[in-house]
Amino acid sequence: MNETPPESTYSAPPPPRPQTVSVSLPQSVPYATYTIMGITIFVFVLQVISIFIFGRDVLGADIFEHYGALIGIAVHQGQIWRLITPILLHDTAFPFLHILFNMYALYVLGIGIERTFGYRRFLLLYLLGGFTGNVMSFLVSSQNYSYSIGASTAIFGLIGAEAVFLVQNRKLFAGRFGGAIRNVIFIIFLNLFVIGSLPYIDNAGHVGGLVGGLMFTWFAGPLWAVEGIQPMLHLTDKRSSRDVITGTAMVLVVFGTLAFWGMMR
Repeated sequence: MNETPPESTYSAPPPPRPQTVSVSLPQSVPYATYTIMGITIFVFVLQVISIFIFGRDVLGADIFEHYGALIGIAVHQGQIWRLITPILLHDTAFPFLHILFNMYALYVLGIGIERTFGYRRFLLLYLLGGFTGNVMSFLVSSQNYSYSIGASTAIFGLIGAEAVFLVQNRKLFAGRFGGAIRNVIFIIFLNLFVIGSLPYIDNAGHVGGLVGGLMFTWFAGPLWAVEGIQPMLHLTDKRSSRDVITGTAMVLVVFGTLAFWGMMR
């Protein structure tokens, strides 16, 4: 007589629950950030000394014009270096709040961003943010004789880069992503719509720097993946050198075209 064996009471164990693991972030020394700060402060000291010796007007022009301030009419005349040199210049009025604020922002933002981007990509980001910000400022005031100076265009490029970096790597930040991106959005809102509404603030330059940082980082910013076997996990950047070149080229083509159009108006 055939008997049917009783059904097994054994059931497979439930799948393991996802676990949160910690992966160390890059801890390299931010040499590029310190170098930029050092050069900017050095140029500022030269400005102060020059004004002390020669005064604000030299050879019939404001001394900032000689140092490379952004002046729309001068760019129309072919002085295209003025689309980048203003990031080294700051107002010399005591108590030096202009350079103090910008260098503090560069220090706070630059250290973390340089460690994740690497010093070469960080330098590209900083210079491109300064360039795109000054192009936008030039387009708004291209027929003016007034000048624009300051590193805030490049610093807004860093802010834009931070936003894109968080969005593209949000899975790695787990529960910290929401708070981090809200902080970045708050900083953007505060600077563009509150501080940016004050007199003598070049908000067009801020917007241009922000857009430049967003564009570059979208195509060339670090795209991290966790690799290895626990506990020997590490972060690997999936971006290639080709991606960095592509991101740089896109920013230069778009804003270079805008600058050329502005000069031809």
